[in-house]
Amino acid sequence: MEERSPHGIATGIARLITTGDLAPGDRLPTVRELASELGVSPATVSHAWQTLSSAGLITSRGRSGSFVRAEPREWLPRRYRGLDGQLDARLDLSRGTPDPELLPALGPALARVGARADTTSYQAKPDIPELHDLLRATWPAPVESITVLNGALDAIDRALAALVRFGDRVVVENPTFPPFIDLLDHYGLEPVGVELDAEGMRPEAFSAALGSAPAIVLLQPRAHNPTGISMTAERAEQLAGILERSRIAQDAIVIEDDHSGAISSSPDVTLARWLPQRVLHVRSFSKSHGPDLRIGAIGGPRPLVDRVVARRLLGPGWTSRMMQAILHELLTHPSSTLAIDEARWAYAGRQAALAEAVREAGGWLAGGDGINAWLRVADERAAIVQLAAVGIRVAAGGPFQLGEAQDPHIRVTVGALRDEIATVGAALAVAQNAS
Repeated sequence: MEERSPHGIATGIARLITTGDLAPGDRLPTVRELASELGVSPATVSHAWQTLSSAGLITSRGRSGSFVRAEPREWLPRRYRGLDGQLDARLDLSRGTPDPELLPALGPALARVGARADTTSYQAKPDIPELHDLLRATWPAPVESITVLNGALDAIDRALAALVRFGDRVVVENPTFPPFIDLLDHYGLEPVGVELDAEGMRPEAFSAALGSAPAIVLLQPRAHNPTGISMTAERAEQLAGILERSRIAQDAIVIEDDHSGAISSSPDVTLARWLPQRVLHVRSFSKSHGPDLRIGAIGGPRPLVDRVVARRLLGPGWTSRMMQAILHELLTHPSSTLAIDEARWAYAGRQAALAEAVREAGGWLAGGDGINAWLRVADERAAIVQLAAVGIRVAAGGPFQLGEAQDPHIRVTVGALRDEIATVGAALAVAQNAS
């Protein structure tokens, strides 16, 4: 190893893991063994080991020693692994979850709801009327049918199950949310990636992707995960026009995942404004009102939504009407709506402040929408190790990207930053050029 500082040792070991010279499960030298071999103090090696552990590359088994970390939590879908935030860090910016302090209080809503949300029939309509009416009134475009499900991913999963066949192609943003890729793999679907610019899917790339005759176009209209990009209304109209004119993709259905709608600082946008019979729009309330509520909604043409509802009756049947009543209270009570407004602007402020802090420290980060930011780096693994050395955990960019040729990036959950923005910005600027 050329550099014998804690960071240099950690980086050297990280490279050996990346190249495969050290395989998952391999035992590492003891702290004293490596310190003696390198001519450094045991404290120097111990600090390097702590950095590698924080980066998720090695794990300690007590007296048995330290080992290269195996693939974590085998029950998780492949691209979920490494995104579950199980490793300790002083500042964890890897999870992609909202700041708990910015969620509206559930206690008052629970007290107001009481025990009035119930059902006497397994065949009753799945949605409570007051929530259904509110969703319809606030939907981003006129809609024929809406139904409530257990979050955005549940809605997308059930839509795919109702609409696709094994081997179908799906046009999707690249990069995209890793569970989307796992979900497409599960159904035997072929993803066709489309690059993004500051306004959403690139029109020329979108047009080329439609040449593959896709069954589905899957996109995130606002607060795109991981990039934080929100599609403009002009770009949505442009994409809708390209799709409408495409003869090859004339039967393609658009599924839109508006997962951060209530805390997005960008206006509502949907291709359904121009293609109402071809768009299923999904709205989730997990990021804004609490992940454990597990509530989202899907709306679109009645024949498509009816297929989702009919299939769901053979499984869970409906989303708890009690939970629906709680969500309705959160969406309508003044204290809760004020909390959401404050969260929206808090996240926007954190995005802008971090982007500015990175730029002031000599790096570059585009300010985004929602809770995540996408930082280009020279070397992904080196950047993660560099940040772990100062106690900051971020998400690797690889799982968010399709194919083998990937641009090195890391995802940073900006929404988790309550303070230390200048310090984190400086650390990100240094990590951006780490190699």
